[in-house]
Amino acid sequence: MTVPPEQTEAVEFLLKLAGSAPVETHISLVFVGSDTVWKLKKAVRLAFLDFTTVEARQRFILRELELNRPAAPGLYQDVVPLLRGPDGALVLGDTADNELPVVDWVLRMARVPAEDFLDAIAAAGGLTPELLDELGDAVAEYHQGLLPPSKPSLAVRASGHATGSTAPFRAQRGRVGEEAGATAAMRHVTLGNARSALDAGLSAKAVQDWQAHLLAALEHIAPWLEERSHSGFIRRAHGDLHLGNLCLWHGKPVPFDALEFDEAMATIDLGYDLAFLLMDLDQRVARAAANRVLNRYVARTGDAALTHGLPVFLSLRAMIRAHVEARRGNAEPAARYLAATERYLQPPPPVALAIGGLPGTGKSTLARALAPELGGAPGALVLRSDEIRKHQHGAAPEQRLPQSAYSDEASEAVFAALADMVRTTAAGGQVVIADATFIDQHHRRMIEAAAQTAGVRFVGLWLEAPLPILEARIAGRENDASDATVAVLRAAGRKNPQAGNWVTVDASEAGTALGQARAALGRCS
Repeated sequence: MTVPPEQTEAVEFLLKLAGSAPVETHISLVFVGSDTVWKLKKAVRLAFLDFTTVEARQRFILRELELNRPAAPGLYQDVVPLLRGPDGALVLGDTADNELPVVDWVLRMARVPAEDFLDAIAAAGGLTPELLDELGDAVAEYHQGLLPPSKPSLAVRASGHATGSTAPFRAQRGRVGEEAGATAAMRHVTLGNARSALDAGLSAKAVQDWQAHLLAALEHIAPWLEERSHSGFIRRAHGDLHLGNLCLWHGKPVPFDALEFDEAMATIDLGYDLAFLLMDLDQRVARAAANRVLNRYVARTGDAALTHGLPVFLSLRAMIRAHVEARRGNAEPAARYLAATERYLQPPPPVALAIGGLPGTGKSTLARALAPELGGAPGALVLRSDEIRKHQHGAAPEQRLPQSAYSDEASEAVFAALADMVRTTAAGGQVVIADATFIDQHHRRMIEAAAQTAGVRFVGLWLEAPLPILEARIAGRENDASDATVAVLRAAGRKNPQAGNWVTVDASEAGTALGQARAALGRCS
């Protein structure tokens, strides 16, 4: 344990209080008691922060409480002073104890069982599909609760570091060289991480090559990134949203430990905030897990456009992990993350895939199975008409809608949105799967036109299976975004829809459908 000399007494006091050694990071000591946790910021000065004064530690620990308590009420409790009592001994006080000298400040939190942190759950193989959906929901809810800056085109102060002043608590207009804006801020992040990677001892050539490739990719998406800024997608976000900074609280995943010491580092595109979690899942669990969270997040937010920035965002997050692991002396994972930084920047060409068929043919099952296999990380974006309809009506995917939500006018709005999202996603470089019945030929033409406008290859799959199989599947559905009933299936079947120029897939059995879909994608490549 590394303890600044001026905090030795405080650490000894908290050790007795907790009854065990603390969990240590480079900037904090976390003392875990039987039901309470006390967090002490170290009196350290680093390249990106200065906690050397008691006043600075007070300000930043209060900021930590302010940032985190809304997302996890009850988990974050209060900030209390560590006081020098009349007899010279240290005591925990409260803010009203203003006659006793303050030695330090402590953040008080509720204890979370070690097995309830998401990185521990992932390591134990406990990330079920249901929990991954809840994780996507949690991040979507967290992001939607964040307020955009007062001016969406705000350029955060990308070159400053956190100090003891109150200035870092505000997103500020600023300059990086002669530039200001979201692109300049991301360029600053890139250069900073390259320096950190070199300082950590990573291969100079690999880091220099990565920096050149990342900056070129960033230049390519610069107009899009600036438009995101003007549209309010740059917000004061979490900033450090990886698996280790999410836990189960009252049975639901919640983010905690948001980055508090530099407003510029945390005032970022929401897609970049999400990307740390996606990269973590992709590297530490499986691409299918990252893909599921991405698709759930987009289903809840409608932000399909974030996929345009994923190569840059994921690569940056992987480089952060690479130099952190290298600094810890973990050569193998550092090398693995470093290799991933380049792979993320080289996604294969995009394709637009449409999967249609009567209700119950397994369109969504097939789409979900194919998605992790297709395109750049973390796989294809699945755009499901049922989920778009729910989003347009402000409902959760599994919430049933009234019949009025299925009028011809409402359905046209759904397919117009679906076509627009397909065009946006494909044009941005990500493989996209449109999942809908596509019984109406007009709706098929809309998706085909969207792919053509985006300039990408289009593949249409038409799923077929005997009516009794479809009826049994629909009757057995639970917690699904589709509101289709057996009656809806029979009515659609009477229209006798055909594959037309799309590839027919036998959907009687999921494995057969997956094999035929893969073959069709290969033939159409």
